[in-house]
Amino acid sequence: MPIAKLNRPTSRDPLFAIIISVIMASALMVYPLSYELSGWRPLFMLMITLFWVLCQPTWCGVWFAFGTGLFVDLLVDAPLGMNALSFVLITFIARFLTRERRILTFSNLWVISSIAILAHLFFIWIAQVMSGVHFSFARHWQPLLSSVLVWPVIYYLLKKWRI
Repeated sequence: MPIAKLNRPTSRDPLFAIIISVIMASALMVYPLSYELSGWRPLFMLMITLFWVLCQPTWCGVWFAFGTGLFVDLLVDAPLGMNALSFVLITFIARFLTRERRILTFSNLWVISSIAILAHLFFIWIAQVMSGVHFSFARHWQPLLSSVLVWPVIYYLLKKWRI
């Protein structure tokens, strides 16, 4: 007697999607824009990192956040480790606070990512103030707003690789 196959959806290997999304986010981060528009550039790499860490926790974790943070430091010529530390702290806190909650709806992810983006900008502000670099609030609320508005696009482009 043949054994019947169970009708289970096949799980997709997200490695290729992770690599492509990181490459696309890095290209969008360094794409030349005019001075007026460059202030509105969303934090693409942070949002990609948050998506993969929250939606594929078995594939992406704190080390992934550290690697993408270092990559961002190298891309935008920031002090080495500033974005890496911010990404690691945000990732750790987001995973710690959502570890009990495995059903993350779109709205939950949107709120978590919005708070994480705000925390990242706050951490960058603290780091720049401590290092004596001039920090302009006028230029740093714009990526917060644009990132919160771009999050649904990123989510819907990558949602088929969600667990």
